[in-house]
Amino acid sequence: MMAIDPKQNTERENYKLLIGSIIPRPIAFVTTQSEAGIVNGAPFSYFNIVSSNPPMVSLSIQRPKGELKDTARNIYGNGEFVVHIVDNENVAKINETAASLPPSESEVESANLTLIPSTAISVPGINESKVRMECRLVQAIPLGEGESGSDLFIGEVVRFHVEEAIYENGRIDPRGLDAVSRLAGANYAAIGEIFSMERPK
Repeated sequence: MMAIDPKQNTERENYKLLIGSIIPRPIAFVTTQSEAGIVNGAPFSYFNIVSSNPPMVSLSIQRPKGELKDTARNIYGNGEFVVHIVDNENVAKINETAASLPPSESEVESANLTLIPSTAISVPGINESKVRMECRLVQAIPLGEGESGSDLFIGEVVRFHVEEAIYENGRIDPRGLDAVSRLAGANYAAIGEIFSMERPK
């Protein structure tokens, strides 16, 4: 087995090691709103659960060339964002939102996604999602230095929205949700075989 010192690697080499080995990764499609009222939408796979009490999620956003992405700038600006789970039905449109657009243009509009008002925050979500979470920023942590840093955001979920057809007895049906996950490069993965295993007592 190889031993690799990340300090001897470039940022890109470490990036490839991480995204190639930490798979599959859940994908958050995140909507935010600028001071000018433009709704930004972008997918992120540096995303996961932080806590269930209170319910919190984390989102890490890279800083290309040391500059904040629109999503990060907007979260810093108003402390609100909506996380949507990406699934097989919306992944093609969500992929379109990964294009680099100026802050004055909305990726949501360019991908023909449908905005829907939130109930607990001012930032709208999109209708083409079976699960969405309205979030308020709890903590933002700048990470790294120079042109290869990132910003880690922890948000508290203040409202869940779940499609009724996939929700029963307090549980979400994984096959009904049909979430997709990120691998490396241009590769994604769908929910495949599901197996059960009892945890030891």
